[in-house]
Amino acid sequence: MDLEEAYQIYMACQSMLIILVGAVPEYHIEPVTGRLDDDITQSVKFTEDVSSIVTEWYLFKHEAYKVNLAGSLFFAGLLIGNVLFGPLSDKIGRKPVFLTGLFFEVLFGYGTALAPSYEIFALSRLLVGMMNGGMALVCFVLTQEYVGKSYWAMTGTLTNMTFAVGITLFAALGYYVRPWRNLATAANCPGLLLFLLCVTLPESPRWLYSRGHTEKAEDILQDFAMRNGKGRILVKLRRTISTSAPKGSSPGVFQLVTHPILRWRTVVLMYVWYSCSLVYYGLTLSAGEDKGNRYLSVAMYGLVELPAYPLCMYFINRQWAGRRKSMSNFLAFAGISCLLTMFVPESGSLLSATSLALVGKLMVSAAFNIVYVYTSELYPTVIRNAGLGVCSMSCRVGGILAPFVPSMKSLHTSMPFMVFCLSGISAACLGLLLPETLNKPAAETLDELSSPTYQRILQPQVHLLEENHLIDHKGTDSD
Repeated sequence: MDLEEAYQIYMACQSMLIILVGAVPEYHIEPVTGRLDDDITQSVKFTEDVSSIVTEWYLFKHEAYKVNLAGSLFFAGLLIGNVLFGPLSDKIGRKPVFLTGLFFEVLFGYGTALAPSYEIFALSRLLVGMMNGGMALVCFVLTQEYVGKSYWAMTGTLTNMTFAVGITLFAALGYYVRPWRNLATAANCPGLLLFLLCVTLPESPRWLYSRGHTEKAEDILQDFAMRNGKGRILVKLRRTISTSAPKGSSPGVFQLVTHPILRWRTVVLMYVWYSCSLVYYGLTLSAGEDKGNRYLSVAMYGLVELPAYPLCMYFINRQWAGRRKSMSNFLAFAGISCLLTMFVPESGSLLSATSLALVGKLMVSAAFNIVYVYTSELYPTVIRNAGLGVCSMSCRVGGILAPFVPSMKSLHTSMPFMVFCLSGISAACLGLLLPETLNKPAAETLDELSSPTYQRILQPQVHLLEENHLIDHKGTDSD
């Protein structure tokens, strides 16, 4: 669990870097007389002492879009990393993919701090995003597979909580380290330390077991038992269901399309992940545009997440709430909070647009935390990383669009919150189509997922749509 917590702090620093590194100071433009080009030559006068890529490369007016573009390129990199690293770690293992990606992420992170031009800076953010996206996914799955399923909700919640702590720590770091190049260097240093600490990590025993390496999985579990103070105990794993894929194929991304149960789960989950990301990052990135102390604003958007995680721990483990209803309700409340911002003053009172936006951030943080845990329980072990990769890929599409949503205020002040409102409420409705996984066993293979025994276990919560497609899969109806 320490692995994922440390990586979440590092990931938060990289994800939020553009808020402070791309800060736009107060300025005014004075015409310069003496010569005429296609445009009148102008001079920018800063009224605020800020070091950022905006002040170094003069990203104002028609160049201002480049700040949001750099943020979007980071999220585009996350998308590419999800596509590449998720299936790859299912095939060759969690550990080698994690360590390789983390090494290059740290390397490209220092490239950000040393970039001599905007173009190199933007390229480095794309490459850091690629490594970050793949590593976040692999690290989450690896951490979940180190522990039993009964601990997945707790470990997922605690590790996601550290992302919020990471945002707050990054705001504090930015307050004390003002030059943007120094800030980018300091924010990248935790990644180097994390890499050195992770070299001796064991492979996922669940992955080894699902690939038929039973003896290696037993050795690792015995080592875990000793580290937990259980002494030397004999661990013997027994395979009860064949892990072989359909003849002529192996579990991979293609199975998410062809398998009738996984197909509909994936479609719904992709939209839920997209909406969570759009609302979460859209609200967070808008912190840099709030009037007042930008460091305090960034810290507040991090701290407001912390109450979300105890709420998650309480609701998702209650039989009357579970994963499905909790996720949908939190998304709905996030959408409603964003809707209400259009009917209150922007600031200056307790009930203001800023305070409601913070409530919306709290609600969507809770939903985002649940969807990580929920998705990992909905996919079998042999395809879990691929499933999380595809869902996380759609999540990154939301992240790519998120930096541009706050700028929609130029069309109408309430436009960004209308987008967040519609996204949250629509995702809440679709989330109710998924089956409940609370107190249900996690499937290890595709065969087990489709078996009548496993479906009877899920039957009380399986939605009618999924039941119909299971019948298709059995051959009662034709696709």
